[in-house]
Amino acid sequence: MEYNENIRAALLEKIKAAMSEKRFKHVLGVEKAALFLAERYGESKEKASIAALAHDYAKERPDSEFKQIIRDDDYDLDLLNWSNAIWHGLVGAQLVEKELGITDESILQAIRLHTTGASQMSLLDKIIYVADYIEAGRDIPGVEKARAIAKKDLDEAVAYETKHTLAHLIDINAPIYPKTIETYNRWVAKKN
Repeated sequence: MEYNENIRAALLEKIKAAMSEKRFKHVLGVEKAALFLAERYGESKEKASIAALAHDYAKERPDSEFKQIIRDDDYDLDLLNWSNAIWHGLVGAQLVEKELGITDESILQAIRLHTTGASQMSLLDKIIYVADYIEAGRDIPGVEKARAIAKKDLDEAVAYETKHTLAHLIDINAPIYPKTIETYNRWVAKKN
């Protein structure tokens, strides 16, 4: 099936129904950033669009729903010790597949990794990870520098985002998901 404006419109309708107006605006911003990065770095714009639009599909689901899915669907039960910040990517990809009918594994993987990154990331994974951080609606310290880096070197943008996300988590005394540390070790520590 070819991705066209009619398919995109139907997907947008389902996604918009699953989230607040503020979240939906963010999703559209991530799509715009992802399309820019896909064009710049040679990724499928269709895949970038779909992954960006669906990346936060499950973000506003109740914790109880995530916990039930984790228990029922053979996820590592350690996931119960985490929160929506992790669940909406990892478990959210399953909901995207089930409810939106998106079965392309590369898109689902980009959704799974968009908050934590990974030591091994495809071009699409990196695009969604970075686009989520640099979209125009973000107003976080260092975002302008992140945007500038993303235009020049996607791997460097992954490293910059990972380093700053980790620093933020440490500043607020938040627990750090192990995959985020793996991402740091691969994309930041090994570069230096």
